[in-house]
Amino acid sequence: MERIALSDSLALSRIIYGMWRLTDDTDTSTGHVQAKIEACLDQGITSFDQADIYGGYTSETLLGKTLQQAPSLREQMEIITKCNIVAPCGIHSDKRLKHYNSSEKYINQSVERSLREMSIDHIDLLLLHRPDPLLDADETGAALDKLVKSGKVKAIGVSNFRPWDLDLLQSRMSNKLVTNQIEISLAENSALTNGDLAHLQQHRIAPMAWSPLAGGSLFQEPHCDLSLNLEKMAEAFAVDATSLAIAWLLKHPANILPIMGSNNIQRIESFSKALEIELDQQSWFELYEAAKGREVA
Repeated sequence: MERIALSDSLALSRIIYGMWRLTDDTDTSTGHVQAKIEACLDQGITSFDQADIYGGYTSETLLGKTLQQAPSLREQMEIITKCNIVAPCGIHSDKRLKHYNSSEKYINQSVERSLREMSIDHIDLLLLHRPDPLLDADETGAALDKLVKSGKVKAIGVSNFRPWDLDLLQSRMSNKLVTNQIEISLAENSALTNGDLAHLQQHRIAPMAWSPLAGGSLFQEPHCDLSLNLEKMAEAFAVDATSLAIAWLLKHPANILPIMGSNNIQRIESFSKALEIELDQQSWFELYEAAKGREVA
């Protein structure tokens, strides 16, 4: 599978496996988690997306137990995780309300916990999960640089940041921010025109796309017309509509890295089929037109 270099020291597989639903599965045994990881690795998906908050602060723990059981998996994986959301559940059940904490102390505590829970000695890519209105860019930037220098984190990125949020944090860091994980799909395509993807292309930062199938709503109301167009074109290309929707993202010159999430082994095994689709320019715009509900101006 194609890999995208985010920095001199880090490259990710073009498709990433998202672990936000890991603990929602009816089977949360380490054997089943291992099977899902191996189904990804077998097709060249080597990058795995986590966050401290996933599963009510339990998803990293489940991954860690799996890696303890099968330690040889770790050397084949790039592990991504996120921090700075504090939700009143799990380890933070004493908190009154959901909020953000991007202080040096909190980031360091979160990284130490992530390393411990996942049974790893370094995080390949650490993201700040949300832009924080109380962000002290000097403090946070310095803290993130120190984590890279320590070797505990290989690279730093952000998630859900707007261009100005990213630029502010970058201005206080010596290490380059290597990605911005944002919502991008046929259904949520505003990043194509609101400056988000343009800004990332300008700075040669490859975006990661969360919810690339709009949480499955691409094939439901209120996207019936889009769904019909996807199904019709998928039939013409002799592929499934899910793969076609991902191929639409892959064609974008910003090198979008879709994050695919499923607990179904058969669906996981089909993720890489999107890479086999060569979508021509007019077909890309045909789907874009269906998503917008009108032709381009």
